[in-house]
Amino acid sequence: MSAGIIRTGIGGWTFEPWEGTFYPEKLARKRQLEYASRQLAAIEVNGTYYSSQKPETFAKWASEVPEWFIFSLKASRFCTNRKVLAEAGPSIEKFLHQGIEELGSHLGPILWQFMATKKFEPEDFEAFLTLLPKNVEWPSLAACG
Repeated sequence: MSAGIIRTGIGGWTFEPWEGTFYPEKLARKRQLEYASRQLAAIEVNGTYYSSQKPETFAKWASEVPEWFIFSLKASRFCTNRKVLAEAGPSIEKFLHQGIEELGSHLGPILWQFMATKKFEPEDFEAFLTLLPKNVEWPSLAACG
């Protein structure tokens, strides 16, 4: 049996009430990710739920964190907040190919969050799960091994 890794993290890193409490006084907002990533092992990115990001954004985030740190990305709401989940294929493809591979070894789990009001329909959820790739080929990750 292989051992798993348990990581402690937070959801997002920009949260005004933490300024001067979790974050040191007068820490520039542009340095909050750098600081938070040295206090915790993971951060869930909520921004990917609301909109696509640019490859340059993912690369910038990766450059600001220690080598052992990971990001958990929340999948786009266009993948999961729909009446018929089986129709999410194009949205899943768009989400997976927006540049997340730029995170390299910092890419951790992807959270596929469904609305609390989504009725469980076994066939539709099964169809959704078949849309998720078992593997994704990202050329820039080949060097990360």
